[in-house]
Amino acid sequence: MTPSLLLAVLASGFIYGITPGPGVLAVFGIGAARGRRAGAGFLCGHLLGDVVWCSTALIAIVGAREVGSSAFDVLGVLSGAYLFWLGWRAIRTRRRSSDAPEGAARHPFWHGILFGLTNPKAYPVAVATFTALLSSRAELLTWSMLPWLIVLSFIGGLLAYGILIGVVGAHRVRTLYQRHEILITRLCGLMFIGFAINALAHALPGLFGSKAA
Repeated sequence: MTPSLLLAVLASGFIYGITPGPGVLAVFGIGAARGRRAGAGFLCGHLLGDVVWCSTALIAIVGAREVGSSAFDVLGVLSGAYLFWLGWRAIRTRRRSSDAPEGAARHPFWHGILFGLTNPKAYPVAVATFTALLSSRAELLTWSMLPWLIVLSFIGGLLAYGILIGVVGAHRVRTLYQRHEILITRLCGLMFIGFAINALAHALPGLFGSKAA
């Protein structure tokens, strides 16, 4: 495994864990209601879902690579289109008032497990994020690397969650987030669109090249 591939997998797990989405928004809501400890409990439970969905995404990506580069390129185009759609929705988001559910605040760990395993966006976002960052190194991916890919993505997710635990529940961070929630969401939308462009830039030439050949 090359250093660039190692860093790409770590970065994929980190970005997947820290990029604002349903899980991150939920942990900030729980942190606002119960503080850092409850937020950490939610993230510890949510980590199980992250491992399941990231592992499934990596299996799909490596499988597409083993079947052929065209399959990986198709996956890249679909993932890029999905990321672009998510980014566009985030840019157009509007403020809405919603508090964390009472059950989430009382049992944050178990709520985190349930939330992580049932989040319908988890798998496609994982596939899109990993594809965007790994597409340029598709030729290096093999089944023998899969356990290490999962471990590295897990470490990247842990680093992301460590940062989130450090900031969730802090009064200044909570106030800043609530005050600029729309701006933060829209900036994350721009980030998603950037990943989408990266994924499409690597996938489309491969598809058109294979058709021309």
